[in-house]
Amino acid sequence: MQFSRLLFALIFSLALIQSAQANEASTTHVRFATFNIAMGLATEGELYHRLVSGEDESLKKVAAIIQWVRPDVLLLNEFDHFELDSALLFITNYLNNPQYGNGPITYSHGVTGAVNTGSDSGLDLNKNGILAEANDAWGFGNFPGQYGMAVLSRFPIKLERSFRFFKWTDMPGAMFPVNPDGSDWYPPKVRDQLRLSSKSHWDVSVQVNDQTVHFLVSHPTPPVFDGPEDRNGARNHDEIRFWSDYINPARSAYIYDDKGVRGGLAEDTKFVIAGDLNADPVDGDSSGGAILQLLTNPLVNSACEPLSEGAAEATTLQAGKNLEQQGNPAADTADFNDEYTGNMRIDYVLPSATLKATGCGVFWPAENQLGREWTNVSDHRLVWIDIEL
Repeated sequence: MQFSRLLFALIFSLALIQSAQANEASTTHVRFATFNIAMGLATEGELYHRLVSGEDESLKKVAAIIQWVRPDVLLLNEFDHFELDSALLFITNYLNNPQYGNGPITYSHGVTGAVNTGSDSGLDLNKNGILAEANDAWGFGNFPGQYGMAVLSRFPIKLERSFRFFKWTDMPGAMFPVNPDGSDWYPPKVRDQLRLSSKSHWDVSVQVNDQTVHFLVSHPTPPVFDGPEDRNGARNHDEIRFWSDYINPARSAYIYDDKGVRGGLAEDTKFVIAGDLNADPVDGDSSGGAILQLLTNPLVNSACEPLSEGAAEATTLQAGKNLEQQGNPAADTADFNDEYTGNMRIDYVLPSATLKATGCGVFWPAENQLGREWTNVSDHRLVWIDIEL
């Protein structure tokens, strides 16, 4: 009898160990990140030549930051798009090589595509009587593909849906700009043709083992560089609202993609929303609480607020407009003009409420920390979050 009890205890203990090992093996931690790398360059083709050379110092610093943080899935904003595989060139000539003492990092999968920036609308969108200017493109830009996007991943990815052609007027209750007297700023014939997305909105599926996570990426227009009509502020608000509606089956029926397929994500779908969303929750010029549409959305897990020592330090050292702001300075993700704008939190990686975040942060080293000298490549900082699957 005693031997039977001992044998049972041993078998039970082995079962517990095997169960724990199985649970450990089935848990995968994935780091998602976004980084506006400021490679929306002034001349068409300039980025291509820098990528081919493998010797551009700015791209080496960008690569060093990525190699230091080591995200598994990464969105690059302001990465000029052209028909050749620019993402592959960046991986091969920069990320695969050690930069500033960091070990190489390899991404087996990449996605890029056309954007609205620099694509001429044929309309006088800024109403100055002149056609074919950067402000008359579907998204501000001097040439097609300027300020584009790319997604790099260690896991298999696929561009499931693009919403580049979605018309702003097809969003119910859209926040269109108005004149001071309340009249529509855009003439009807222009308003009815406007595209919502200033670059594009992409739904990129990420296959992690047997699970799919939808990486929802975009780069809304900054809510400035306009007039009292607030046309950019209104567009920024609705570009952010697009994702808030897309993740909610009760609100997404109006949405259609570039192939004409309607609707958004199904209920309980796992997703991560990422990008330079150009909206601070407290400070700056965004309209209508734009980013709060996501930060306070019950379908979004915004509990992990990415912070850095460098951002907090910058507020004290740079002073100026920073001292007037109300938001948490440690949460800032962009280093802007200290006299007129100040630093702000405008870059986000926000998982669905169905996902558990185990950590998050911003790569913004303090003055005495390693990597500080790399950050001058861009006025934005890489933002990351770790997800447990």
